[in-house]
Amino acid sequence: MTILVTGATGRVGSLVVKQLVNRGAAVRALTRDPSKAVFPNNVEIAQGDLLDIDAVRTALAGIRTLFLLNAVTGDEFTQALITLNLAREAGIERIVYLSVFDADRAVNVPHFAVKYGAERMLADMGFGATILRPSYFIDNEVMIKDTILTHGVYPMPIGSKGIAMVDARDIAEIAAIELIRRESAPEKLPLTTINLVGPDILTGPALAKIWSNLLGRTIIYGGDDPSGFEQQMASVLPKWTAYEMRLMAERYVSDGMIPQAGDVERMISLLGRPLHTYRDFAAGILQVD
Repeated sequence: MTILVTGATGRVGSLVVKQLVNRGAAVRALTRDPSKAVFPNNVEIAQGDLLDIDAVRTALAGIRTLFLLNAVTGDEFTQALITLNLAREAGIERIVYLSVFDADRAVNVPHFAVKYGAERMLADMGFGATILRPSYFIDNEVMIKDTILTHGVYPMPIGSKGIAMVDARDIAEIAAIELIRRESAPEKLPLTTINLVGPDILTGPALAKIWSNLLGRTIIYGGDDPSGFEQQMASVLPKWTAYEMRLMAERYVSDGMIPQAGDVERMISLLGRPLHTYRDFAAGILQVD
């Protein structure tokens, strides 16, 4: 059988496809733009988006296991609801869904609340699913590297509670492991939830210190006030998205993203290796220059 990967040309989706191919799985990749699909020849490409009913039906045909990833958009919830309904219509019971850390608690942040709604749908409709709840992506730091280098400021309002930032490579590998586990099982497996976190709990000042050590000069933390972050995001994103990012940052400051007991150990056991660290990732993106 073939595993369908949605969001297949995005940051996580493309890594999931790679991990599945490396493990010998048959993969169909759903993407809006096939020209962005740089995959091995044995990966089947399906064109379309999750609001295109005909395209999704075609992509789901002959599939037993689905990796569902929704981009953060204004219609994210509609995409998830439609896709899950079409999956059930196609007889698909095995799903790995990319949610977000604390989806059930951060209900005032739209894309957290949306993902929790999809989680409830997975449970209430009786899917056999793995719900992956990643923390803040380490890979987001690529977007702020220039600010750090040019202005000497770590700009993200991370706060002092701490966030266990996770590397997209760890997310994708665990997603692939879970997809193959469900695909290979003789019958539908029970629903399970996995928190995806990094090995270190990082605060705003601690992140500034990491960059200071890497660069050999002082990098300061920009502080906990998210208003400047919202204004910066509004210069490159729609205002509603920038406001949503502000709400997310406020949650970082008020609550952090702290792993539960056993989260890190569970990931290490699944991967059979240590987790990628923030410092190593930051050092790596500096070497790109």
